[in-house]
Amino acid sequence: MDLSQAIRERKSIRAFKSDPVSRDQVEEILGMAILAPSAINLQPWEFTVVMGDEKARLSRRLIKAYKEKQISCSPGNVKPLSEKFSKRGAESFELMNPCLAGMGTDFGTFINEGSCNFYGAPVGIVITLDNAFSRARLVDIGIVLGYLLLAAFDHGLGTCPIGLINAYEDEVKDLLNIPDQKDVVIAVALGYPDMENPVNSFKIPRESLDSFVRWID
Repeated sequence: MDLSQAIRERKSIRAFKSDPVSRDQVEEILGMAILAPSAINLQPWEFTVVMGDEKARLSRRLIKAYKEKQISCSPGNVKPLSEKFSKRGAESFELMNPCLAGMGTDFGTFINEGSCNFYGAPVGIVITLDNAFSRARLVDIGIVLGYLLLAAFDHGLGTCPIGLINAYEDEVKDLLNIPDQKDVVIAVALGYPDMENPVNSFKIPRESLDSFVRWID
């Protein structure tokens, strides 16, 4: 598979098969991800990979915390979003909602509990950043995340970035023995996609390039 194909075809997977992913496969994917560039080669990213029974324990702990705290997925904006951005979010909901209705669930339950359960994926990868770094280094985390998603797709695996993990940082750090000085930034669900599940049957469209670019000649 060439890079252009991977970029065009990769999508977030929200239903996974129970088939296990080997440690060797995860190591290969992470080995590709860490080739990502970073500011003055600081390579600030750190990964905690959770699999098997421990991943199931983490999912149970996160779902319990969600039911207690009711902190939901959100874009995390500090001001009201413009109509342009709100429209994009609404389109995603409209595409997904008929699939969820057919599955007997609603958008909020599926996204929030699904995130806490890594959408049933057998592997969860938690990405952390030492708090000695400035928040500017979150840019590097975003770059390595992009590499990770594409490397996994090239290996025939599906992924879904899990942003909600940050809201339950205390539970994650406690269960996975992540040191206090490490900030939980984001996680990734990793596994074989269940393409028979209707929630994986569509790809959310992107705006045209003109929506994002200003040309100054």
